Amino acid sequence: MMMHALGMVETNSIAAGIDAGDAMLKVAAVDLTVAQPVCPGKFIVMVRGDVAAVKSAVDAGVETGDENLVDSLIIPNVHHQVFEAVCGTADIPERGALGVLETFSLASCIYASDAAVKAANVQLAEIRLGRGLGGKSYVLLTGDVSAVSEAVRVGKSHPECLGMIARSVVIPSPHPAIREALI
Repeated sequence: MMMHALGMVETNSIAAGIDAGDAMLKVAAVDLTVAQPVCPGKFIVMVRGDVAAVKSAVDAGVETGDENLVDSLIIPNVHHQVFEAVCGTADIPERGALGVLETFSLASCIYASDAAVKAANVQLAEIRLGRGLGGKSYVLLTGDVSAVSEAVRVGKSHPECLGMIARSVVIPSPHPAIREALI
């Protein structure tokens, strides 16, 4: 199955999120990428698959989540690095600039990450979605300074991220110890 789309449902209830995830997987042929609690007491379910299947799954999750729904998203033609960074399987180069985009929401972090990696020759190191972060999220990306700067600029300006960026930074030459601690 071609994995071109990403879909996510976020609820303000763990039980509602699990129920929504079950409905999502039963209604469409999608692969489960993430199903986990996030701060503060919310739950996310992320799926991938072809665009039509992901849309059907997200629609079912939204309907099931009902009054507990916080947010949802569908990104057709999502960049493959987004999956790797969310799952923690990205292969990161040893050096280069470090970019950080910190967001107030999970969905805005995913939108910003996808836009950033499509805009410049960068590597997504990690997308951290709300776990232990009080509901915030962030993405770490690496590459040469100009590419990282452009990726951060584009990620911050994505229409779904306006007003949702907490802070961003580009560190041209991160100290090896901070790089090792983060990546």
